[in-house]
Amino acid sequence: MTDVGTPVPGEVARPLRVRWLGTVPYDEASELQRGFFSQGHDDWLLLLEHPHVYTLGSRADPTNVLVEPESVGAELVRADRGGDVTYHGPGQLVGYPILSVPGKRGGGMADTVAYVRSVEQLVIDSLNDLGLSEVGRLHDYPGVWVEPDSDNPRKIAAIGVRLTRGRSMHGFALNVDPDMSMFTHIVPCGIVDKSVTSLAAEGIDVPMHDVVDIITARAAHRWGSGSGGWERSDVVWREGSRSDDDLSPFSRGEGAGAPVRSAEDHGVSAAPELTAVAAGPSLRLRGRLAEAGVAPGMDVATRKPEWLRAPVKLGGKSLEIKQTLRDLSLVTVCEEAGCPNLSECWADGTATFMINGERCTRACGFCLVDTRKPEPVDATEPERVAEAVARMGLAFAVVTTVARDDLADEGAGPMAETVAAIRKRSPGAKVEVLISDCRGRKEALDTIFASRPDVLNHNVESVPRLQRAVRPSAGYARSLSVLARARAAGLTTKSGLVVGMGETDEELFATLADLAGIGVSIVTIGQYLRPTSHHLPVDRWVTPAQFVEFKRVGESLGIGHVESSPLTRSSYHARQAAETGS
Repeated sequence: MTDVGTPVPGEVARPLRVRWLGTVPYDEASELQRGFFSQGHDDWLLLLEHPHVYTLGSRADPTNVLVEPESVGAELVRADRGGDVTYHGPGQLVGYPILSVPGKRGGGMADTVAYVRSVEQLVIDSLNDLGLSEVGRLHDYPGVWVEPDSDNPRKIAAIGVRLTRGRSMHGFALNVDPDMSMFTHIVPCGIVDKSVTSLAAEGIDVPMHDVVDIITARAAHRWGSGSGGWERSDVVWREGSRSDDDLSPFSRGEGAGAPVRSAEDHGVSAAPELTAVAAGPSLRLRGRLAEAGVAPGMDVATRKPEWLRAPVKLGGKSLEIKQTLRDLSLVTVCEEAGCPNLSECWADGTATFMINGERCTRACGFCLVDTRKPEPVDATEPERVAEAVARMGLAFAVVTTVARDDLADEGAGPMAETVAAIRKRSPGAKVEVLISDCRGRKEALDTIFASRPDVLNHNVESVPRLQRAVRPSAGYARSLSVLARARAAGLTTKSGLVVGMGETDEELFATLADLAGIGVSIVTIGQYLRPTSHHLPVDRWVTPAQFVEFKRVGESLGIGHVESSPLTRSSYHARQAAETGS
């Protein structure tokens, strides 16, 4: 859903970008807020649900938390908003408007009271639209109340904001149908003599999707009606389920599938074992594609267009690199992921090292990397990578990793050790790291950030709607929060997108806006090539002219360098991108 056109160079406008992000842990949402807040790009409304959490505002009295939060399955965190203690959890719609707020009488400091009133009014109007008419404000008590003028006013939405330098953070929490018993373990907002309610408790039975639609429409009218317009992008909706327990890898035990690329694509004679078969993705993957509204896609035997046929150069430098890798028992993602640029990059003396083994604990819908049970980490690997970088004389080394959800440190320790080993052995070499999301764990991410790579790369891979099909064990908001944290740590950040899996151009532009909004400096965009018949089908072949347009739009949004072409992959032209994008 969009009312925002393609950006026009030189146009001064702030679109309102609405994002439904699903269930997001509180700390990840906070990091994402801060990312959008600090960069000052456009206006945003993040809509989401949190897992069970109690938050303490800047004026909170800790004694208003009446139990040990862990005993009721909740976290306790301090928030940089005003107010006292409040609860967030499944069934409650949380809205974080990140807006440029006008100053008093058009200048000076932002008018906090007027802004809080505007947030309250947004919720009041939305509740009226939902059929709850007796709602309004209660004197001296911020928030939205049911029957505020009666003897029994009931709070249905909490409001807590922060305004700094004319920009807003935090926002509102509207009780749609949460577990109301969770409020009995605190003194909500520090108010001892007032009760809390929800839409469901007031007799309004409405799905969260409908509430989000109404809030979005009201926000678009209130905050997105200017010259910038507004647009919306959602992660896939999963009505009737509030658990992500089924995000286990979908291809375990099903085998690798039949290869889809022809032998000719690799510069060798045709072989029967490289012929694609009619078998398709798993039932679970097909379900996730249908859930996201993706059509079945092209047949596995569909011939690729000429612009996707990479030239093959297997002599000279490529053979030297191959021999060095074999001598040192190292793995490259170039080989493991079947990169179409392998011969070009190797001929140019560039390779991307893959550490922490060659087996990944996740099974993404587009990726060829082995997903069998991982083997123990080799403690000598960092030194062997450093040796290879020295032998190859690399001025720019790229190090990536499989996801290692099985390790206590998520594989962050070996990544930091590899960066340090390369720097020690080749002091002049620059290092780019391509990392997993480390499941959002602060300690693991901080370990990697402390190694101070020259570029921190983490791929969002696709648009919000396709995340569950493309990478079922990851999350869009989490990936954005990882990049926002890295940017806040002072690192040059980079991300990548693969197109042709069912996204629209408008969805891609919205994702580029998200990346620009959190300060990502470099973005890669390339065509998806289906590696086996068990992987995601190709939805479309994107033309070279479209890739040129993707680059133009991304850079017009404020991204320093967009590497966009049919055969672009995460590490393609990494050195050149780092030089121009940072």
